[in-house]
Amino acid sequence: MKTRKSCGTIMAANFTHGDRMKFSVLWVHPIGVYPLPHRKDGTMERIRGLDLLRAIAILWVMLFHAFVAELHLPFEAVFKFGWMGVDLFFALSGYLIGSQLFKSYCQQNPLSWKQFYLRRAFRILPAYWVIVVLYFTIPVFREDPGIQPLWQFLTFTVNLLIDYKHNRAFSQAWSLCIEEHFYLCFPWIVMVLMKKPSIKKAASVCIGLFVFGLFIRGYLWIVELYPHRIERDGMIRLGRPYFELIYFPTYSRIDGLLAGVMVAGVKYFRPTWWKQWMEKKNVLLILSSLGLLACILMFRDRQSFIASVIGYPLLAASFALLVAAAASPHSRIGSLRIPFVSNISTLAYSLYLTHKQIFHLTSLYLPDWVAAGGYQALLVHSLFVFLGAAGLYWIVERPFLLLRNKFA
Repeated sequence: MKTRKSCGTIMAANFTHGDRMKFSVLWVHPIGVYPLPHRKDGTMERIRGLDLLRAIAILWVMLFHAFVAELHLPFEAVFKFGWMGVDLFFALSGYLIGSQLFKSYCQQNPLSWKQFYLRRAFRILPAYWVIVVLYFTIPVFREDPGIQPLWQFLTFTVNLLIDYKHNRAFSQAWSLCIEEHFYLCFPWIVMVLMKKPSIKKAASVCIGLFVFGLFIRGYLWIVELYPHRIERDGMIRLGRPYFELIYFPTYSRIDGLLAGVMVAGVKYFRPTWWKQWMEKKNVLLILSSLGLLACILMFRDRQSFIASVIGYPLLAASFALLVAAAASPHSRIGSLRIPFVSNISTLAYSLYLTHKQIFHLTSLYLPDWVAAGGYQALLVHSLFVFLGAAGLYWIVERPFLLLRNKFA
């Protein structure tokens, strides 16, 4: 079946293997012809480079939260920038969801709203609801006494209403809230843009959203935060309001998702550009590394005006380039074979939901094992964090993923 211009072609082919015939769908792209690999359970085969990025992101975030919790683990100088792992998740999510929707239009298959939202619900909600129930029924499960009201977790509005001074339990849900807002709104934006496709129209929307982010962060920093600043050790401290007004809210943190979507847009609607990118995949990796280094230098004073306004788009662009490089199986990062990366990537969502609580429980019930910090504490915390995540994955997350494949 011929697809829309610049979107490649989908075709079917039969392959003989012994005495059996196998049916495979091929994605005929200007870069080459690739089978669309599927596992036995019907899910798409994961890309090694993207799995590696997902594993790096979740490990970096967990180690950052260990740093914030003052667990005194090794290499804390690196961990303090681990909050950037969330922005890497955003870039990955933008690319993957954007690819899913754009591919549907390229194949001239109408987007099934019911299927899209049902698949997202099976993927996100069951494990999340289990953790929310634990937080509100077992107080000792909380890593901090204060927690936002239940209705905010159920409506994914925690990041917009959080009282970060008093309610820090399960505060990592702020990023999941942004993801949910993205899942809710992005398909409708794509539908409107694809009625009369135009590169100028799409570019205008992307640029407009980027500029909006710059403006809103700059306005909030100057008007709401700067008058109440505290200067300490030559750096500006804006305190709790910085997180409530700039760091957590969806309206000021869409850069990473948007950058990932733009990479997916290039892949599916500008295949010539994508081919050139893939031919220079290691150049993308170098540019991404340089951008990330600049961000680390910029975010040493994390709450400064430049970091708050310019830093997040630069970080998003750097991670988007990294995602593009990792999407090529022939790039250095895409061809790496590292033990257990796929396992960590598979557990990423369960790790995200549980790691802060398990850090807390391990410190509470095994103080003699972890109080001194160092490598022993790192080993003990890691063991229980992965055991907890594996339990959530096998008991809740994976069964619902299999149900998703059956019903959606």
